[in-house]
Amino acid sequence: MSRHFILLYGVISYILFLLVFLYAIGFIGNFVVPVSIDSPPRTPVNVSIVVNLCLLGLFALQHSIMARPAFKRWWTKFIPQAAERSTYVLFSNLALILLFVFWQPLGGVIWEVSNPLGRYVLYGLFAFGWLLVLVSTLLINHFDLFGLRQVWLYYRGVDYTPLPFGTPFLYKAIRHPLYVGWFFAFWATPTMSAAHLLFAIMSTVYILIAVRLEEKDLVEFLPEYTDYRSRVPMFLPRLFGK
Repeated sequence: MSRHFILLYGVISYILFLLVFLYAIGFIGNFVVPVSIDSPPRTPVNVSIVVNLCLLGLFALQHSIMARPAFKRWWTKFIPQAAERSTYVLFSNLALILLFVFWQPLGGVIWEVSNPLGRYVLYGLFAFGWLLVLVSTLLINHFDLFGLRQVWLYYRGVDYTPLPFGTPFLYKAIRHPLYVGWFFAFWATPTMSAAHLLFAIMSTVYILIAVRLEEKDLVEFLPEYTDYRSRVPMFLPRLFGK
């Protein structure tokens, strides 16, 4: 493939990610988008639950399998190495788009905060979660994470070099601020519907499983990570020593 095509491919994948990221905020927060996580139910509850679990399972499988080193080694026999990360981002976007399109609201309210101050606080935590996700990616090189650095270096004819291990800012306090941001984004809501609760529970379970797989790979490929993991907690910072 030509360098121009791979660069264009990476840029399109990244732009699609930005659009999906913005749509996800509206989908989970019930803002602007035509069908959100809490829209009126359209199908029987049992059918809706099965469909939603399948959609969440599809995203989890895609996100985990394509992230494994063995899959990457196999996958890059068919696509250029420089396009591997952009392809991962593209398939993640497509899995989320399927979820947005075919998601089946369930109706029913698990909790509802009617106090105005309480609602503002929860919406503030919701916004904080999304901001934390974005900031966390910027701290560890946002453009490498989403494939733009790889395609840009390939376009310039420069060999790709993995980023050195580092623990900038938030990563000195917790190992996974990105996932903590997702927890806030999924759980901080003044109105928790049955569909939203299903989404939050399954997404949280997936994160707790995925982080174990991710850290297993990090320990294998980054010798420094073992010491880092022994010193820095996973999700909650140590406020009073060990």
